[in-house]
Amino acid sequence: MTAVAEAIAAPYRIGEHHAFYAAGREFLYLVPSGAIFGLEGLSKTIVDLLRHEALPREAIRSRLAGLHPAAEVEAVIEELEFCDVIINGESREKFPALPEPEFPIQRIVLNTTNQCNLACGYCYEYSDDKIAESAGKPKYMSTEVAQAAIDTLFKEAAGRPLLHVTFFGGETLLNFPLMKWAVEYANKKARESGKQVDYSLTTNATLLTEEIVDFLAANRIGVTVSIDGDKELHDRMRVFHSGKGSYDVIAPRIKMLLARHKTNSIGARVTLSSGVRDVRRIYDHLTKELGFQGVGFSPATANPDRLYHIGGQKMDDVFDAFSELAWEYRDFALKGGQHYFTNVNDSIKELHQGISKAYTCGAGLGLLGVSTSGGIAACHRFADSPVAQMGNVLDGGVDHGARRQFLENHHIGARPDCHSCWVRPVCAGGCYHESFIHHGQTAASTLNQCDRVRNWIDLCLRIYGEIAVHNPQFLQRFDEN
Repeated sequence: MTAVAEAIAAPYRIGEHHAFYAAGREFLYLVPSGAIFGLEGLSKTIVDLLRHEALPREAIRSRLAGLHPAAEVEAVIEELEFCDVIINGESREKFPALPEPEFPIQRIVLNTTNQCNLACGYCYEYSDDKIAESAGKPKYMSTEVAQAAIDTLFKEAAGRPLLHVTFFGGETLLNFPLMKWAVEYANKKARESGKQVDYSLTTNATLLTEEIVDFLAANRIGVTVSIDGDKELHDRMRVFHSGKGSYDVIAPRIKMLLARHKTNSIGARVTLSSGVRDVRRIYDHLTKELGFQGVGFSPATANPDRLYHIGGQKMDDVFDAFSELAWEYRDFALKGGQHYFTNVNDSIKELHQGISKAYTCGAGLGLLGVSTSGGIAACHRFADSPVAQMGNVLDGGVDHGARRQFLENHHIGARPDCHSCWVRPVCAGGCYHESFIHHGQTAASTLNQCDRVRNWIDLCLRIYGEIAVHNPQFLQRFDEN
């Protein structure tokens, strides 16, 4: 029997998938490709047959003889097989391949300072969960380090035409002169090399001035503002070293920022903690009263024994509030409107683009963090820490051996706890920094969050399905990026 004949005779089975329902229809989220397939008519009939037993092609034809034209049955089988909805042998590779050894960098995060003018109770850089070892290290990044870091980015970017520089801290704007210098230098490098550089920064907004905001606007620098809601909620954790809350200082500065800076996105990042978790109240304040057009939420990264850690029923309540905002996003989308809950927007974008991740994020892959001393880490969260280190921009640049080892150890294929999970294309095991805080190793899967991650992606899939059926034009915005 020829190979083709054997394939035809082999029984079909349904490929790895997660089924969900939206808008009165059944969809399959296909693992590992990350594709979404809508079942209807004959395709659903064939899949339903295979739910009961594996059948060869001829048996499928026989079961449907007289009910559907033979040519139509054959065409639908071909389509289902091409999309890996059904398989009759080996399916596509279970995991994405390891990247090439010299996989190009696209983004570098400059920790402009390891100092901060706030003393937020949950800060992963200064709290009991701190892993950075900054003693004896410069408090502020120098132009020498910034230049070497930017040179490293251009050197390691290979053929990438668009590069990104992100400024981080501590409080980034404590070293605003360095930031201005770095933008000028990177722009000069970009002109000389025919590349383009985009910029972003994270700030607590306490140091914003008209001069700084005008510089940000002139250079199209995206801004993420760390803020936890209205005055009462924000001031519970985000305080100055004196213990005084920072809301009254930042609120007018944020309004000024939003009024003067129109050239790039400005978003709010909310850190939820045990005492600050009223998601609806926070969202309404930030969008309706301060005017943000993008609000993202993230629980504080904390060991479970910290008082500000969110766990158990409190985390379930947070998920319920996320769900409420997510369905509200759906309602806006069906009318062609814009909702500002970025958690669901980002998930919908990944689902629409069929993302299938080998890694949780770009850390160590397309992104590297650089500390004030020039140390290169997998990301900014590991700056000056004893783990996830990959060289120094002042002394040899990227340690490609260490980077390769990191990528091998953190690849989804090397994380066996994730291998049977249907959500691995969009999760890939969880944040490396959070894993280290919880388990003492960066490659450990964050199993305590798995059920919530699966519930969240299932919710986003159902919302995606409803939008795809009732207002597919809305999803075209995700085709541009």
